[in-house]
Amino acid sequence: MIRVRLPGGVATPEQWLAMDRLADEYGNQTMKITTRQTFQLHGVLKRNLRETMRGINRALMDTIAACGDVNRNVVASANPLQAHLQPEVARLAADISRHLLPSTSAYHEIWLDDKLVAGSAEQTSSVEDHEPLYGAAYLPRKFKIAIAIPPENDVDVVAYDLGFIAILDESEKEILGYNVMIGGGMGMTHNNRKTYPRLASCLGYVPKHLAVEVAEKVMLVQRDHGDRTNRKHARLKYTVDDHGMDWWREQVEERLGAKLEPARPFKFLRNGDRYGWVKSTPGLNNFTMFIQNGRVANFPGGKPLKSALAELAKAHQGNFRLTCNGHLILADVKDEDVPRMSELLAKH
Repeated sequence: MIRVRLPGGVATPEQWLAMDRLADEYGNQTMKITTRQTFQLHGVLKRNLRETMRGINRALMDTIAACGDVNRNVVASANPLQAHLQPEVARLAADISRHLLPSTSAYHEIWLDDKLVAGSAEQTSSVEDHEPLYGAAYLPRKFKIAIAIPPENDVDVVAYDLGFIAILDESEKEILGYNVMIGGGMGMTHNNRKTYPRLASCLGYVPKHLAVEVAEKVMLVQRDHGDRTNRKHARLKYTVDDHGMDWWREQVEERLGAKLEPARPFKFLRNGDRYGWVKSTPGLNNFTMFIQNGRVANFPGGKPLKSALAELAKAHQGNFRLTCNGHLILADVKDEDVPRMSELLAKH
Protein backbone atom coordinates (compact mmCIF):
# COMPACT_ATOMS: atom_id res chain seq x y z
CA MET A 1 0.00 0.00 0.00
CA ILE A 2 1.18 3.53 -0.80
CA ARG A 3 -0.43 6.59 0.80
CA VAL A 4 0.00 10.09 -0.63
CA ARG A 5 0.61 13.25 1.38
CA LEU A 6 -2.16 15.60 0.21
CA PRO A 7 -2.69 18.47 2.69
CA GLY A 8 -6.29 19.65 2.77
CA GLY A 9 -7.32 16.96 0.29
CA VAL A 10 -6.95 19.28 -2.72
CA ALA A 11 -5.91 17.70 -6.05
CA THR A 12 -5.90 18.92 -9.63
CA PRO A 13 -7.55 16.92 -12.44
CA GLU A 14 -4.04 16.16 -13.72
CA GLN A 15 -3.08 14.70 -10.34
CA TRP A 16 -6.26 12.61 -10.27
CA LEU A 17 -5.45 11.20 -13.71
CA ALA A 18 -1.86 10.50 -12.65
CA MET A 19 -3.09 8.44 -9.69
CA ASP A 20 -5.62 6.71 -11.95
CA ARG A 21 -2.83 5.65 -14.34
CA LEU A 22 -0.54 4.50 -11.53
CA ALA A 23 -3.34 2.36 -10.07
CA ASP A 24 -3.65 0.61 -13.44
CA GLU A 25 0.06 0.29 -14.17
CA TYR A 26 1.38 -0.72 -10.76
CA GLY A 27 -1.55 -1.25 -8.37
CA ASN A 28 -4.65 -3.44 -8.31
CA GLN A 29 -6.59 -1.14 -10.66
CA THR A 30 -8.33 0.62 -7.76
CA MET A 31 -7.77 3.76 -5.67
CA LYS A 32 -8.94 4.51 -2.14
CA ILE A 33 -10.08 7.90 -0.86
CA THR A 34 -9.18 7.66 2.80
CA THR A 35 -10.79 9.22 5.87
CA ARG A 36 -7.54 11.20 6.11
CA GLN A 37 -8.45 13.02 2.89
CA THR A 38 -5.87 11.48 0.58
CA PHE A 39 -5.18 8.76 -2.02
CA GLN A 40 -4.09 5.22 -1.31
CA LEU A 41 -2.88 2.69 -3.86
CA HIS A 42 -3.06 -1.00 -3.03
CA GLY A 43 -1.39 -4.09 -4.46
CA VAL A 44 1.87 -2.41 -5.54
CA LEU A 45 4.62 -5.04 -5.90
CA LYS A 46 8.03 -4.34 -4.36
CA ARG A 47 9.74 -4.23 -7.73
CA ASN A 48 7.34 -1.46 -8.80
CA LEU A 49 7.63 0.73 -5.70
CA ARG A 50 10.27 3.06 -7.11
CA GLU A 51 8.52 3.76 -10.40
CA THR A 52 5.24 4.32 -8.57
CA MET A 53 6.89 6.80 -6.20
CA ARG A 54 8.50 8.60 -9.14
CA GLY A 55 5.13 8.77 -10.91
CA ILE A 56 3.55 10.36 -7.82
CA ASN A 57 6.44 12.84 -7.67
CA ARG A 58 6.06 13.76 -11.35
CA ALA A 59 2.48 14.76 -10.52
CA LEU A 60 3.92 17.13 -7.86
CA MET A 61 2.82 14.99 -4.94
CA ASP A 62 4.78 12.79 -2.55
CA THR A 63 4.37 10.22 0.21
CA ILE A 64 6.73 11.82 2.76
CA ALA A 65 5.41 11.46 6.33
CA ALA A 66 2.15 9.87 5.21
CA CYS A 67 3.12 7.06 7.60
CA GLY A 68 5.33 6.57 10.65
CA ASP A 69 6.01 8.34 13.95
CA VAL A 70 5.79 11.82 12.46
CA ASN A 71 3.16 14.42 11.69
CA ARG A 72 0.82 12.81 9.15
CA ASN A 73 -1.31 14.27 6.36
CA VAL A 74 -3.00 17.47 7.63
CA VAL A 75 -6.74 17.48 6.91
CA ALA A 76 -9.02 20.49 6.52
CA SER A 77 -12.71 21.19 6.02
CA ALA A 78 -13.95 20.54 2.48
CA ASN A 79 -17.56 21.70 2.93
CA PRO A 80 -18.59 23.54 -0.28
CA LEU A 81 -20.85 26.02 1.57
CA GLN A 82 -17.70 27.53 3.10
CA ALA A 83 -15.83 27.81 -0.19
CA HIS A 84 -14.80 31.42 0.48
CA LEU A 85 -12.78 30.20 3.49
CA GLN A 86 -11.43 26.96 2.02
CA PRO A 87 -8.39 28.42 0.20
CA GLU A 88 -7.17 29.85 3.51
CA VAL A 89 -7.55 26.62 5.51
CA ALA A 90 -6.09 24.61 2.62
CA ARG A 91 -3.04 26.91 2.66
CA LEU A 92 -2.76 26.51 6.43
CA ALA A 93 -2.91 22.71 6.07
CA ALA A 94 -0.17 22.86 3.43
CA ASP A 95 1.94 25.28 5.51
CA ILE A 96 1.71 23.12 8.63
CA SER A 97 2.44 19.96 6.66
CA ARG A 98 5.47 21.53 4.99
CA HIS A 99 6.77 23.04 8.24
CA LEU A 100 6.54 19.73 10.12
CA LEU A 101 8.05 17.55 7.39
CA PRO A 102 11.08 15.44 8.28
CA SER A 103 14.21 17.04 6.82
CA THR A 104 16.08 13.86 5.93
CA SER A 105 17.20 13.48 2.32
CA ALA A 106 16.80 9.69 2.50
CA TYR A 107 13.40 9.78 0.77
CA HIS A 108 14.84 11.40 -2.35
CA GLU A 109 17.97 9.24 -2.31
CA ILE A 110 15.97 6.01 -2.13
CA TRP A 111 12.97 6.76 -4.33
CA LEU A 112 14.04 9.61 -6.61
CA ASP A 113 17.81 9.06 -6.87
CA ASP A 114 18.30 12.44 -5.18
CA LYS A 115 17.29 14.23 -8.38
CA LEU A 116 14.39 16.55 -9.12
CA VAL A 117 11.76 14.81 -11.19
CA ALA A 118 9.86 17.39 -13.27
CA GLY A 119 9.89 19.78 -10.32
CA SER A 120 9.56 17.76 -7.13
CA ALA A 121 6.67 18.60 -4.81
CA GLU A 122 9.13 18.85 -1.91
CA GLN A 123 12.88 18.64 -2.26
CA THR A 124 15.23 18.61 0.72
CA SER A 125 18.90 19.41 0.59
CA SER A 126 21.40 16.67 -0.13
CA VAL A 127 23.66 18.19 2.54
CA GLU A 128 24.23 16.21 5.75
CA ASP A 129 20.90 15.17 7.27
CA HIS A 130 19.62 17.18 10.21
CA GLU A 131 16.26 16.86 11.96
CA PRO A 132 15.73 20.15 13.81
CA LEU A 133 12.20 19.22 14.93
CA TYR A 134 12.21 15.45 15.25
CA GLY A 135 15.72 14.77 16.50
CA ALA A 136 17.29 11.33 16.22
CA ALA A 137 14.30 9.28 17.38
CA TYR A 138 11.29 11.01 15.80
CA LEU A 139 8.02 11.08 17.83
CA PRO A 140 6.76 8.51 20.33
CA ARG A 141 3.81 7.74 17.98
CA LYS A 142 2.01 9.13 14.94
CA PHE A 143 0.72 12.70 15.18
CA LYS A 144 -2.43 13.88 13.40
CA ILE A 145 -3.77 17.38 12.77
CA ALA A 146 -7.17 18.63 11.53
CA ILE A 147 -8.66 22.06 10.76
CA ALA A 148 -12.43 22.69 11.02
CA ILE A 149 -14.63 25.65 10.13
CA PRO A 150 -17.80 25.93 12.28
CA PRO A 151 -20.65 25.25 12.01
CA GLU A 152 -19.37 22.27 9.97
CA ASN A 153 -17.23 19.56 11.56
CA ASP A 154 -16.71 17.40 8.48
CA VAL A 155 -13.17 16.56 9.69
CA ASP A 156 -14.22 15.36 13.20
CA VAL A 157 -11.69 17.77 14.69
CA VAL A 158 -11.95 16.52 18.30
CA ALA A 159 -10.68 13.08 17.25
CA TYR A 160 -7.15 14.32 16.49
CA ASP A 161 -3.94 14.83 18.44
CA LEU A 162 -4.12 18.51 17.46
CA GLY A 163 -7.14 20.35 16.09
CA PHE A 164 -7.68 23.92 14.95
CA ILE A 165 -11.26 25.26 15.10
CA ALA A 166 -11.61 28.42 13.03
CA ILE A 167 -13.15 31.39 14.83
CA LEU A 168 -14.92 33.72 12.38
CA ASP A 169 -15.79 37.40 12.49
CA GLU A 170 -19.43 38.49 12.90
CA SER A 171 -20.04 38.38 9.14
CA GLU A 172 -18.59 34.83 8.97
CA LYS A 173 -16.50 35.94 6.00
CA GLU A 174 -13.08 36.06 7.66
CA ILE A 175 -11.10 33.78 9.96
CA LEU A 176 -9.74 35.69 12.98
CA GLY A 177 -7.89 32.85 14.67
CA TYR A 178 -8.28 29.33 16.01
CA ASN A 179 -9.27 27.48 19.16
CA VAL A 180 -6.52 24.93 19.71
CA MET A 181 -7.69 21.42 20.66
CA ILE A 182 -5.31 18.69 21.88
CA GLY A 183 -5.55 15.09 23.01
CA GLY A 184 -8.14 13.55 20.71
CA GLY A 185 -7.99 10.01 19.37
CA MET A 186 -10.43 7.15 18.82
CA GLY A 187 -7.99 4.24 19.00
CA MET A 188 -8.08 1.57 21.68
CA THR A 189 -7.02 -2.03 22.18
CA HIS A 190 -9.74 -4.59 22.84
CA ASN A 191 -9.75 -5.88 26.44
CA ASN A 192 -7.07 -3.36 27.48
CA ARG A 193 -8.74 -0.83 29.78
CA LYS A 194 -5.63 1.31 29.90
CA THR A 195 -6.34 2.27 26.29
CA TYR A 196 -9.42 4.30 25.43
CA PRO A 197 -10.94 6.79 22.99
CA ARG A 198 -10.72 10.44 24.01
CA LEU A 199 -12.17 13.70 22.69
CA ALA A 200 -9.75 16.61 22.41
CA SER A 201 -9.67 19.33 25.09
CA CYS A 202 -9.31 23.05 24.39
CA LEU A 203 -5.89 24.54 25.10
CA GLY A 204 -6.94 28.11 24.23
CA TYR A 205 -7.24 30.55 21.35
CA VAL A 206 -4.49 31.92 19.08
CA PRO A 207 -4.60 34.52 16.29
CA LYS A 208 -4.23 32.90 12.91
CA HIS A 209 -0.69 34.14 12.23
CA LEU A 210 0.53 31.93 15.12
CA ALA A 211 -1.19 28.70 14.01
CA VAL A 212 1.84 27.09 12.33
CA GLU A 213 4.12 27.95 15.24
CA VAL A 214 1.62 26.61 17.78
CA ALA A 215 1.39 23.35 15.81
CA GLU A 216 5.16 23.04 16.06
CA LYS A 217 5.25 23.74 19.80
CA VAL A 218 2.48 21.24 20.61
CA MET A 219 4.32 18.60 18.59
CA LEU A 220 7.59 19.36 20.40
CA VAL A 221 5.98 18.95 23.83
CA GLN A 222 4.74 15.54 22.73
CA ARG A 223 8.18 14.71 21.31
CA ASP A 224 9.84 15.48 24.64
CA HIS A 225 7.24 14.09 27.06
CA GLY A 226 5.30 11.37 25.23
CA ASP A 227 5.69 7.77 26.44
CA ARG A 228 8.57 6.09 24.59
CA THR A 229 8.43 2.80 26.49
CA ASN A 230 4.85 1.67 25.81
CA ARG A 231 3.51 2.31 22.31
CA LYS A 232 -0.06 1.65 23.47
CA HIS A 233 0.34 4.60 25.84
CA ALA A 234 2.29 6.84 23.48
CA ARG A 235 -0.36 8.93 21.74
CA LEU A 236 -0.74 12.58 22.76
CA LYS A 237 -4.10 11.91 24.48
CA TYR A 238 -2.34 9.88 27.17
CA THR A 239 0.31 12.60 27.64
CA VAL A 240 -2.56 15.05 28.24
CA ASP A 241 -4.20 12.80 30.82
CA ASP A 242 -0.85 12.06 32.50
CA HIS A 243 0.11 15.74 32.96
CA GLY A 244 -3.12 17.76 32.77
CA MET A 245 -4.18 20.71 30.65
CA ASP A 246 -2.63 23.39 32.89
CA TRP A 247 0.78 21.75 32.55
CA TRP A 248 0.34 21.46 28.78
CA ARG A 249 -0.62 25.12 28.48
CA GLU A 250 2.48 26.14 30.43
CA GLN A 251 4.72 23.98 28.25
CA VAL A 252 3.32 25.35 24.99
CA GLU A 253 3.39 28.97 26.18
CA GLU A 254 6.98 28.65 27.37
CA ARG A 255 8.13 27.39 23.96
CA LEU A 256 5.91 29.89 22.13
CA GLY A 257 7.03 32.88 24.16
CA ALA A 258 3.41 34.10 24.32
CA LYS A 259 0.25 33.45 26.30
CA LEU A 260 -2.71 31.61 24.79
CA GLU A 261 -5.97 33.53 25.00
CA PRO A 262 -9.14 32.01 26.50
CA ALA A 263 -11.15 29.86 24.08
CA ARG A 264 -13.72 31.70 22.01
CA PRO A 265 -17.31 30.49 21.48
CA PHE A 266 -18.30 28.41 18.44
CA LYS A 267 -20.99 25.92 17.50
CA PHE A 268 -20.90 22.76 15.39
CA LEU A 269 -24.14 21.71 13.68
CA ARG A 270 -23.09 18.97 11.24
CA ASN A 271 -20.27 16.56 10.53
CA GLY A 272 -21.35 14.98 7.25
CA ASP A 273 -20.89 15.89 3.59
CA ARG A 274 -23.49 17.78 1.53
CA TYR A 275 -24.25 15.83 -1.65
CA GLY A 276 -25.17 17.24 -5.04
CA TRP A 277 -24.69 20.69 -6.53
CA VAL A 278 -23.97 23.63 -4.24
CA LYS A 279 -23.32 27.22 -5.27
CA SER A 280 -19.99 27.94 -3.61
CA THR A 281 -18.69 31.39 -4.57
CA PRO A 282 -20.01 33.75 -7.27
CA GLY A 283 -19.57 32.06 -10.64
CA LEU A 284 -18.40 28.74 -9.18
CA ASN A 285 -20.18 25.54 -8.17
CA ASN A 286 -19.29 22.31 -6.35
CA PHE A 287 -20.74 18.83 -6.79
CA THR A 288 -20.26 16.38 -3.90
CA MET A 289 -20.66 12.70 -4.80
CA PHE A 290 -20.99 9.64 -2.59
CA ILE A 291 -18.15 7.11 -2.97
CA GLN A 292 -18.99 3.94 -1.07
CA ASN A 293 -16.20 3.24 1.45
CA GLY A 294 -14.05 5.65 -0.55
CA ARG A 295 -13.25 2.84 -3.03
CA VAL A 296 -12.71 3.98 -6.61
CA ALA A 297 -12.93 0.94 -8.90
CA ASN A 298 -14.67 -0.36 -11.98
CA PHE A 299 -17.21 -2.57 -10.25
CA PRO A 300 -18.84 -5.59 -11.90
CA GLY A 301 -22.37 -5.28 -13.20
CA GLY A 302 -21.81 -2.25 -15.41
CA LYS A 303 -20.65 0.20 -12.72
CA PRO A 304 -17.35 1.61 -14.05
CA LEU A 305 -16.85 4.28 -11.36
CA LYS A 306 -13.10 4.60 -11.88
CA SER A 307 -13.41 5.11 -15.63
CA ALA A 308 -16.27 7.57 -15.10
CA LEU A 309 -14.20 9.71 -12.72
CA ALA A 310 -11.27 9.67 -15.16
CA GLU A 311 -13.63 10.95 -17.87
CA LEU A 312 -14.80 13.71 -15.52
CA ALA A 313 -11.19 14.62 -14.71
CA LYS A 314 -10.38 15.04 -18.40
CA ALA A 315 -13.22 17.54 -18.79
CA HIS A 316 -12.94 19.32 -15.43
CA GLN A 317 -11.34 22.78 -15.31
CA GLY A 318 -11.37 23.22 -11.51
CA ASN A 319 -10.08 21.07 -8.64
CA PHE A 320 -11.01 17.88 -6.86
CA ARG A 321 -11.46 17.88 -3.09
CA LEU A 322 -11.25 14.62 -1.19
CA THR A 323 -13.32 14.57 2.01
CA CYS A 324 -12.68 13.01 5.41
CA ASN A 325 -15.81 10.92 4.88
CA GLY A 326 -14.18 9.23 1.89
CA HIS A 327 -16.24 11.09 -0.69
CA LEU A 328 -15.31 13.34 -3.61
CA ILE A 329 -16.09 16.95 -4.51
CA LEU A 330 -15.96 18.23 -8.07
CA ALA A 331 -14.93 21.74 -7.03
CA ASP A 332 -14.79 25.15 -8.70
CA VAL A 333 -17.00 24.35 -11.70
CA LYS A 334 -17.78 27.55 -13.62
CA ASP A 335 -21.45 28.42 -14.15
CA GLU A 336 -21.15 27.89 -17.90
CA ASP A 337 -19.60 24.43 -17.39
CA VAL A 338 -22.32 23.10 -15.06
CA PRO A 339 -24.58 21.74 -17.89
CA ARG A 340 -21.71 19.81 -19.48
CA MET A 341 -20.48 18.38 -16.16
CA SER A 342 -24.07 17.54 -15.13
CA GLU A 343 -24.47 15.65 -18.40
CA LEU A 344 -21.31 13.64 -17.71
CA LEU A 345 -22.44 12.92 -14.14
CA ALA A 346 -25.88 11.80 -15.34
CA LYS A 347 -24.27 9.61 -18.04
CA HIS A 348 -22.54 7.60 -15.31
